[in-house]
Amino acid sequence: MKCLLVADLHYSLKQLDWLLRASRGMDLVLIAGDHLDIAADASGPVQIAVVNKYFRRLAARATVVVCSGNHDLDATNEAGEKYARWLQAVRLLGIATDGDTFARNGTLFTVCPWWDGPRTRDDVDRLLARDAATRQGRWVWIYHSPPEHSPTSESGAGRNFGDADLSAWIAQYQPDMVLAGHVHDAPFRDGGSWVDRIGVTWVFNGGRQLGPQPTCIVFDLQEGWAHWMSFDRAEAVRLDAPLARPVPALLDLPEWLTLLGQASDSTPA
Repeated sequence: MKCLLVADLHYSLKQLDWLLRASRGMDLVLIAGDHLDIAADASGPVQIAVVNKYFRRLAARATVVVCSGNHDLDATNEAGEKYARWLQAVRLLGIATDGDTFARNGTLFTVCPWWDGPRTRDDVDRLLARDAATRQGRWVWIYHSPPEHSPTSESGAGRNFGDADLSAWIAQYQPDMVLAGHVHDAPFRDGGSWVDRIGVTWVFNGGRQLGPQPTCIVFDLQEGWAHWMSFDRAEAVRLDAPLARPVPALLDLPEWLTLLGQASDSTPA
């Protein structure tokens, strides 16, 4: 099972075009939040309409999973906390989103919303407790922020923007993998990285780059690999081995991964 992870596209239409092309041959496409951009010239409703068109096209090619990020919040609940109401409608496209759980090839996926306060934080707590009670086999969380005090949340000069509650949940439930984003420059900073291991839990944050191709991570769960690609380098870790640092460069790209890297050179999807 091959899974393509991106995050923090921030209404980059060129990167969404790339994602359409790259989705060919993928079993799952996972987008870990911040689909919109609060600083963009286009209004929120316009951004939502355009992103939903891309989601519809993606869902015709692969199983798509999306969680909300802090840029995606467009409504307020009765507790006065913000949430991404617009994402609830993507279920009509067959897309799993905030609060959903599904299983694929023996792997349980839990899709966590961005939480804005104690009410929505408690919703995430209940979601994880519910899924922990039925967990069998591999368990993967899609959660916009990486955990605190992790290289995946390092932003340079000793600044770390991780989520303390996520760290506590990882310690409590020990999922196999957490797929995140949010901290754009973590893989490019001294002391930062796109990958971490906290006990038995792998944590991933591919980071963000400008241009037509986003940073991305591809998981080959059958072969037990995670491959990270950016504009200037590629690295890989084995999921059945301890994490070694520095993370090894990926020098001999598999043919399917080479084609993925060339997706930005293709004509629009």
